Amino acid sequence: MTIRTLLIGSGSYLPARILTNQELAARVDTSDEWIRQRTGIGQRHIAADGEVTSDLATRAAERALEHAGLTPEDVDVIVLATTTPDDTFPATATKVQSNLGASQAFAFDVQAVCAGFVYALAVADNFLKLGQARTALVIGAETFSRILDWEDRSTCVLFGDGAGAVVLRAADLDGPDARSWGVLSTHLHTDGNARDILYVDGGPSSTQTVGHVRMNGKEVYRHAVSKLAAVIDEALAANGFAAGAVDWLVPHQANRRIIESMAHRLGLPMSKVVCSIERHANTSAASVPLAFDEAVRDGRIKPGDLVLMEAIGGGLAWGAGLVRYGAPVMAKSGSVETAREEVVPIA
Repeated sequence: MTIRTLLIGSGSYLPARILTNQELAARVDTSDEWIRQRTGIGQRHIAADGEVTSDLATRAAERALEHAGLTPEDVDVIVLATTTPDDTFPATATKVQSNLGASQAFAFDVQAVCAGFVYALAVADNFLKLGQARTALVIGAETFSRILDWEDRSTCVLFGDGAGAVVLRAADLDGPDARSWGVLSTHLHTDGNARDILYVDGGPSSTQTVGHVRMNGKEVYRHAVSKLAAVIDEALAANGFAAGAVDWLVPHQANRRIIESMAHRLGLPMSKVVCSIERHANTSAASVPLAFDEAVRDGRIKPGDLVLMEAIGGGLAWGAGLVRYGAPVMAKSGSVETAREEVVPIA
């Protein structure tokens, strides 16, 4: 038997308020054409007054658990990736645990900005493979609009709010294909020397203020293209796959030109790339699970598909994860519902 970390459910949530490029153009010196040409963004969702990161995360987590056919009592660990916590402390994940009623779960936050979900996925995967937990909720959630300088057109047009979540389940699999399911590998990197090209100019230790996002866009773009290409190659090589084996690329939704560059590197048509940036903008740690859930819900990503996730963010922090979605029984039946009964977790 081989213990595998299976990805068996997903969920997402977007605030009701939509802010269009045209509305932004009335506030800062920009235009719909300028934003679309440089980023591919057409609109973004903005959290309502009083709506905080834990609210978004909770809604996404509820939908992911429902999709997986599990209850909050089944959850052993909650790992929440966010750059915009409700409070300095405690961890926002503890609020999500309380909201869900997941009384058996331990919960904590991971902070790796836009790469946060990939980092959180890696952490949860290790808990499950080591036998320290059986079921994990991995969430990326942001109210990034709260740290934007709405007079800085180079940054305020780029970001939005949202949340995405996945359910991971440790299971004993047998047979020659056992190692080909679930989270195959994750690959994480950091370069603190590049910190100053993307950061928030505030914090409880330095200025006792929240601060705003500051970015050197050209440098971020240059680093993103090279570092994401390298980590994609690393993930494929670690698993002995050629690029053509990938069924879906689910990239961080930062800039359409970067996304197209990664697709070109893999030799994938854009029809095999999950691209939600036009509707969601950059939701930081939420962008990968949000895009993943959208593609699962609309039927593009199916059980058995090989999915490559990648992201880069402030730090600089970047990483990739290679996942075969679902479980063998899901691939045979084509449904999550069948897997609810037949994917048996480890004892």
